[in-house]
Amino acid sequence: MLSQALMSTDAAAEHSIRATVMQTPSPDVLEVLPDQWISVAADGQVLEIRPATTEDRADVTLPSSSILIPGLIDTHIHAPQWPQRGAGLDLPLERWLQDYTFPLEARFSDAEFAEEVWESLVPSLLAAGTTTAAYYSTIHTEATALLAAACSRHGQRAFVGRVAMDHPTNSPEYYRDPSAAAGIDASRESVHQVRAIDGGRGLVTPIITPRFIPACSDELLAGLGSLASETGAHVQTHCSESSWEHGHVLDRYGVTDTEALDRMGLLRQHTVLAHSVHISGEDRERMIERGAGVAHCPLSNSYFGDGVFPVREHLEAGLRIGLGTDVAGGPEHSMRASCGHAVTSSRMLEAGVEPGGSGPLRPDQRIDLVTAFWMATVGGAQLLGIEAGLLGPGRVFDAVAIDPSTDPSSRFDAAIDKPDDHRRFDRIARGAGSITNVWVNGTMVV
Repeated sequence: MLSQALMSTDAAAEHSIRATVMQTPSPDVLEVLPDQWISVAADGQVLEIRPATTEDRADVTLPSSSILIPGLIDTHIHAPQWPQRGAGLDLPLERWLQDYTFPLEARFSDAEFAEEVWESLVPSLLAAGTTTAAYYSTIHTEATALLAAACSRHGQRAFVGRVAMDHPTNSPEYYRDPSAAAGIDASRESVHQVRAIDGGRGLVTPIITPRFIPACSDELLAGLGSLASETGAHVQTHCSESSWEHGHVLDRYGVTDTEALDRMGLLRQHTVLAHSVHISGEDRERMIERGAGVAHCPLSNSYFGDGVFPVREHLEAGLRIGLGTDVAGGPEHSMRASCGHAVTSSRMLEAGVEPGGSGPLRPDQRIDLVTAFWMATVGGAQLLGIEAGLLGPGRVFDAVAIDPSTDPSSRFDAAIDKPDDHRRFDRIARGAGSITNVWVNGTMVV
């Protein structure tokens, strides 16, 4: 039963949780730890995890039907697009941005509207088990500060970035920075504002966010690269997302997104490059050398990517890869759903899509749910440079409790001939069962 003492927004003292844990310490290993006793320090770090004994008394004991997993990490999400999930996804990317996205994002100059959206978005993501999110905000510093404040208030670990964009061709006049200098200054101000909001807790962090190369002038890109060096903030942007975007950069610079971003000082340790569907092997090696990585967004890639990101190939080469929903280019905000989509897209990459095809299109490229879940936890943590993604000593206690017995089909579990941990994990990782509790940094937030 759950202790009411922990149903608060502050983890004021060392406390303990007793539960069965499922997690993925590597892309090919599922770890199941039955009936564990987990001690959590007042600062939110795990002190100890070990098998429980009859003498142990826990502040929270999950029901025997429940499973505790590490908190899920969304490495790419557009916060202001929350109201338009599912809309206009039949359009090409450039049309979708101009017809749907930019008009919506421009509305966030209204602080009251922004706050209303954030108050819907952040609790909804936490309730879905997203304990960490890397957010794109809008060009507005006030709306961005309000998003950071909402994350801090609700207790979500977050990287919050004011979007910078000034290019007169690919940014509408009503929604862009008036100049490169203005965009750099506003981004600098936003970095300081977000850091001040968090008050040094390290829960909410600024991230420098050039939208993507087509929407930014050379001066803005280079200035944001310098700002990253000046402030030490992480960087996030889109990279080789679609054929149109990838081709635009090749035409403009004669090199790929990856090389262009590197020249501008934006390819850095823990830079998050969304999508990267069309990167080359040389691009990948450059990312690895710089310590950057990819936010893999399998569902939105299906709509806008013009291809499938070959996860297994890039993972085996040593590239950092996290998983992202890409709301609203991805219409689902559940990271568990994204795990399933990652598996599906890899299967299509391997087998091809033409009926009666002659053998696998890309042999040995499929992944399973263990690998997908690893990207949603450990992979995302490595990409962002945070001590999360696993439940173990020295890591933060970001965790999600799921009760699989709430799934309607669970009533037939006893009829399955050989129930096993992998089968149970597969169902949970795909979304079976209700999320009952969520902790971030040792604090119960749901």
